[in-house]
Amino acid sequence: MPELMTTREVADYLRIKERKVYDLVRAGDIPCSRVTGKLLFPKALVDLWIARSTELPEDMSAATDTPPAPAPPVVAGSHDPLLDWALRESNSDLALHPGGSLDGLKRLAAGEAMVAGCHAPDDDGGYRARVIETALAGRPAVAIEWAWRKQGLVVAPGNPLGLKAVADLARADMRVALRQEEAGSRLLLLQLIGRAGLELEALQAMERPARSETEVALAVLEGKADCGLAIEAAARQHRLDFVPLIEERYDLVLMRRDYFEAPVQALLATARTKAFGARARELGGYRIGGLGTVVFNGP
Repeated sequence: MPELMTTREVADYLRIKERKVYDLVRAGDIPCSRVTGKLLFPKALVDLWIARSTELPEDMSAATDTPPAPAPPVVAGSHDPLLDWALRESNSDLALHPGGSLDGLKRLAAGEAMVAGCHAPDDDGGYRARVIETALAGRPAVAIEWAWRKQGLVVAPGNPLGLKAVADLARADMRVALRQEEAGSRLLLLQLIGRAGLELEALQAMERPARSETEVALAVLEGKADCGLAIEAAARQHRLDFVPLIEERYDLVLMRRDYFEAPVQALLATARTKAFGARARELGGYRIGGLGTVVFNGP
């Protein structure tokens, strides 16, 4: 199945009739995106929705009712250079385990992380919340704003191929560094190329996906790719050029109880310092005025 499925494809994938798919969409039960009036279903999110909807045997369900063990002091999910810096400066004892937005939410749900960095793309203002709800199965989670970031195309110095828009990615001479399927940047790219009327298969992609913002920049710097979708800070850190496309919000997702734990409070305290603001300006492409704002509050 393609990463961005049509109504017919998702019906085949779920082994149901197309009419049932439309019923699920009308009820708001299945994650989907409306691109130029067309319903599209990101496969990674549909898989997450299936896992969320799985009914456990009675003995397993009983086991899930026991009080959860304390979460390890780990920040999983999407990599962010400003967060990386703040974790080192805060002495919070929080370890970084980047692996993509969806992977971070899965680890948070499994009790393998205390915090998940997430920037799965918004759709009509509610897509981010749907992703969190799907992954965390109604658990008492909260998402707080970390920063707004400029996302765009990382290109070689001087932009020698003259990239201006997402549509340029389909050019025959364009080698694109793609992120792994669990990455918010991958979901964002699917959304952007869908709006441009392109299919992912039309892109000449690197054989192996880049697993972080840094790997995208390094692929361009080393000549393995001509461009890749990443944030402005990643381009500037490696003295590369940047073609801005959108501004996105990056969130920290965690259980409400863990918000008050010492590691998280130490991280947030560092984020309120003048040094943090200076580092955000130095990295470039950040807007941090809303840091700490609650943007999602689960049941």
